[in-house]
Amino acid sequence: MNILLLGAGGREHALAWAIKQNPKCDRLIVAPGNAGIAAVAECADLDIVDPGAVVQFATDMAVDFVVIGPEAPLAAGVADELDAAGILVFGPSQAAAQLEASKRFTKEVCDAASAPTAAWARFDAAEPAKAYLREHGAPIVVKADGLAAGKGVIVAETLDQALDAVDDMFGGEFGAAGAEVVIEEFMTGEEASFFVLCDGETVLPIGTAQDHKRVGEGDTGPNTGGMGAYSPAPIMDDAVTQAALDQIIRPTMAEMARRGTPYKGVLYAGLMIENGQPRLVEYNARFGDPECQVLMLRLGGQILDLLLAVAEGRLSEARVNWADDHALTVVLAAQGYPGAYRKGAEIRGLDALPETSSEMTFHAGTAMREGALVATGGRVLNCTARGATLTEARDRAYALVDAIEWPEGFCRRDIGWRALG
Repeated sequence: MNILLLGAGGREHALAWAIKQNPKCDRLIVAPGNAGIAAVAECADLDIVDPGAVVQFATDMAVDFVVIGPEAPLAAGVADELDAAGILVFGPSQAAAQLEASKRFTKEVCDAASAPTAAWARFDAAEPAKAYLREHGAPIVVKADGLAAGKGVIVAETLDQALDAVDDMFGGEFGAAGAEVVIEEFMTGEEASFFVLCDGETVLPIGTAQDHKRVGEGDTGPNTGGMGAYSPAPIMDDAVTQAALDQIIRPTMAEMARRGTPYKGVLYAGLMIENGQPRLVEYNARFGDPECQVLMLRLGGQILDLLLAVAEGRLSEARVNWADDHALTVVLAAQGYPGAYRKGAEIRGLDALPETSSEMTFHAGTAMREGALVATGGRVLNCTARGATLTEARDRAYALVDAIEWPEGFCRRDIGWRALG
């Protein structure tokens, strides 16, 4: 079959790499793609947040199945337009994708479903928000309500930090995403990511992971889109996983169906776990990045069968085959990230790296210029490996890192530290 994958990051490179392994995939087009994706698929220049353009392209290219990687096309209603045109698509509707696109919407759904989450309040002006902060004190969490590329969340450790965050959000730092602000209680515990597939009725868990959001070692410094991840998450034992399914995921999916907006796609639940009890931090309507990279290394080609089962509404028949292994990814980022960084620096050494079912370097922000591979983003490469143990996976991933010549880049050296002790 002919498959179109939308996106350009490390997540999409990992998805493309896994989908291509499935014999059902005859032709894979990725739009817009990147330099790494170009090695495994055709790349196409396409405005992926223009639903009409995506439908036209899919029709012209005789595409049988569209997989939507990032959040922006979901929020733009690309899945709805494809569905209306009779083109099979993996990804939730615009209404269902509100679980990621609006923090307020998610909180209201959780309240209706009695899903355990942080106490919260929403504001559309700075002064009432500041009054609430002064009343509740710090630590406290301030979130831009809309999509902010994973960065619109400030965990304020002091009242001044929280007040500054409110000023930044209403001052336009996150654009339209900051037109409303949600303030939440600060939850303590250990965070984990839980990924499930849903076809509107059936919920199928497909893996757990833990990521490192802070830029600095020891999980310090500002938040990023993610500096590394590993799977499975040790804290997500059978009891915690079952509690998350029974108390959070399934009630949320039932509430979405009750509202007439059944959720069809991958649901990524960010959880906070304390004393064996999970609480919801946030939902995302797509695979996490870089969590997707470790999941794809562990799942391989079967992911296409699972995505098709969701799109065709037959997830109840699907099964996930897990190897008893571990995977870990290290993000290489441009110096200065998540602040200002320079683009265009050449990266060397990738040609000599192994590309196997156990070791892959996924591209997140790269391009080819005059025959040279150059960095084009903040997060640039994801050195990903799996092994029988997490230690083995970590050592293989850092061996990939150490073989890359890119003085303008940096990475964290402690990915997996919490699980490895």
